[in-house]
Amino acid sequence: MAATPAREWTGLQQFPVATQTALHNILGKLRQRNKESLSVLVVGKGGVGKSSTVNSIIGERVTVVSAFQSETLRPLQCARSRAGFTLNIIDTPGLVEGGCINDQALDIVKRFLLGKTIDVVLYVDRLDGYRVDNLDKQVIRALARSFGPSFWRLAMIVLTHAQLSPPDGVEYAEFVEKRSGALQAAIRQEAGLKKSEKDVPYVLVENSGRCNTNAGGEKILPNGTVWLPVLVERIVEVATSDTDSVLVDKRLINGPNANERGKWWIPLLVVAQYFLVVLPIKKAIEKDLTEEKNQRSQWEIRAEEFRRNTSLFEEDQADEQAISQALQQDELVDQMDSFDDDDDEEDY
Repeated sequence: MAATPAREWTGLQQFPVATQTALHNILGKLRQRNKESLSVLVVGKGGVGKSSTVNSIIGERVTVVSAFQSETLRPLQCARSRAGFTLNIIDTPGLVEGGCINDQALDIVKRFLLGKTIDVVLYVDRLDGYRVDNLDKQVIRALARSFGPSFWRLAMIVLTHAQLSPPDGVEYAEFVEKRSGALQAAIRQEAGLKKSEKDVPYVLVENSGRCNTNAGGEKILPNGTVWLPVLVERIVEVATSDTDSVLVDKRLINGPNANERGKWWIPLLVVAQYFLVVLPIKKAIEKDLTEEKNQRSQWEIRAEEFRRNTSLFEEDQADEQAISQALQQDELVDQMDSFDDDDDEEDY
């Protein structure tokens, strides 16, 4: 990943003691695997809590969040270091504007990521979104198209605004299961994940300062879960999975060269065209000619022979006439020569 000055991770000390201990233990798993850094990309629509989630993970206000301020088009990268370990988080602008994909924002994100390696992707959406619409599917497809199929294999769903009261008659766990299941199904379909692949994991987040806390001061969800250590643990699980990290290079951004794409198929296509198209047509024509010849009536055959014989007879007559004319010319020349000889004798 491109070098970015890493500040000391002082925000880690702002967490409750229990949360600090949990985070140290979780991040220690990366050190055990000789992984000295972790790069996390945060993506999603605007207004879903991407920047707030980044602030919650870092424990600092690294990005300004305002309900009355529109997002900037410039991605923001922050790097924090602690005990030899570096955490890089890239916050990106919303990918939707005016009810459709913001191609400008997507292109800016791609150019910003050029030359960087992504270990984990956080796809952020709201838990209280209730349903997956066509716009959500467009975002999923756009990300898969821009960064390749491996993008979603490094992803996890982050559902914000998780401190909510579900509709009457619906339990919290049931509501979470339906909402997360709908997003997982949409990602599987739109990103083209194989049936054998696992669903994209999800985690619940509540970034609000009004989030409930336990006796130790840790932020908890309605089900009592301390969500920040769970979020970081899921991130580490994805980072240490069998899926390789994604290096964002020019080929990934621009796509394969159109001149190189599929060129090895050309000889095979030519051979296949000959055997599947040209050869059958040639045989069909020969067959039609043979059948046509066999089906001709006797009078057609005799007429053709007559025309052929007549043509030969006419050619013979023409040859005889030409020979006769040549002989006549020779005789005439001889007669003229004899007349000349007689005139010479008389003069003598």
